[in-house]
Amino acid sequence: MPESLVDRHPEVRPDDLVAALVPPPRFSDVRFATYRPDPGEPSQADAVAALARFAGRVAPGGSRPGGPAAAGGRGLLRFGRRDSGGRTARNAVGGPDAGPARPGVYLDGGFGVGKTHLLASLWHAVPGPKAYGTFVEITSLVGALGFARTVEALSGLRLLAIDEFELDDPGDTVLVSTLLTRLVEAGVHLAATSNTQPEDLGAGRFGADDFLREIQGLSSRFDILRIAGEDFRHRGLPKPPAPQRDNEVSRRAAITPGASEDGFTELCAHLGQLHPSRYGALVDGVELCCLHGVTAVADQAMALRLVVLADRLYDRSIPVVASGQPFNELFSAEMLAGPHRKKFQRAISRLSALARDGGPGELTGWEGTAKAS
Repeated sequence: MPESLVDRHPEVRPDDLVAALVPPPRFSDVRFATYRPDPGEPSQADAVAALARFAGRVAPGGSRPGGPAAAGGRGLLRFGRRDSGGRTARNAVGGPDAGPARPGVYLDGGFGVGKTHLLASLWHAVPGPKAYGTFVEITSLVGALGFARTVEALSGLRLLAIDEFELDDPGDTVLVSTLLTRLVEAGVHLAATSNTQPEDLGAGRFGADDFLREIQGLSSRFDILRIAGEDFRHRGLPKPPAPQRDNEVSRRAAITPGASEDGFTELCAHLGQLHPSRYGALVDGVELCCLHGVTAVADQAMALRLVVLADRLYDRSIPVVASGQPFNELFSAEMLAGPHRKKFQRAISRLSALARDGGPGELTGWEGTAKAS
């Protein structure tokens, strides 16, 4: 009999949050060699080479952030030189235009261009001690341990990799930026990813300008790697299946060992009772997530919880079978045009990919309102 996620009430100890700072299962075996650059997008192959050079710097014997190469400036984030037109110069890490060795590298690109694959590959290429987490996981760690204990727990690292760096909450952004400043002072190298809107690719403004505006008073210590390309999760693949009928969702749940089965509305209410740091534990061990009655979400707080759930399902490669509305109708047009649009677009992309993984259905009419990471 399938288990219901709403019957799960996981508890996560603070020490478990630290131990869990490793790439998720989907990315546990990725390496630079397994990344497949799009031949039509040279920035992807360039990023692999640049990150391999950065890994060499982070390895024992390479430059340390606290040394002379890191001197100068008042803080942490520095996104390359400005050209005469005010645009940020594109630096290749360790290449001829890189300037002094910086303690951080920032992967800036659209949805689904492989930034997480590359970030995890960098983590695997660097000897420990090291940690890997999403922006949400890092903020959850600070909330669980307190700022001082988090600095203490992470200061001995060689590398901290942060996926999906978020800029839409100024308080969290400044909190994490202050944390990163302390870690750089302790000799920790940093790597981070975030998403550029597709219409902003090549504009040379999202990564540098948004970071510098949101992280007030901090000069940069990151080289930017801009990665162009289309969303690989849907590149050359059939459209995700249309929503299933309820009896088919129940049938799949009944015949699949390790499946969970929930009503979408009930699951949303349950998520509201759990801290997002517990969503990973909520779906641990699930082999197939079966949902009845997916519907558009009107409340933004609930929509943001679903983004975190989608990330944890995707991290663990858990297929999804669902009835109701298709995932590209999950968020309103207002949400997709608002300040959290990148998160919602990423969730659409990931849930749609997991729906494809969930098995065949009638392939009809899925036209993503937003391509997403």
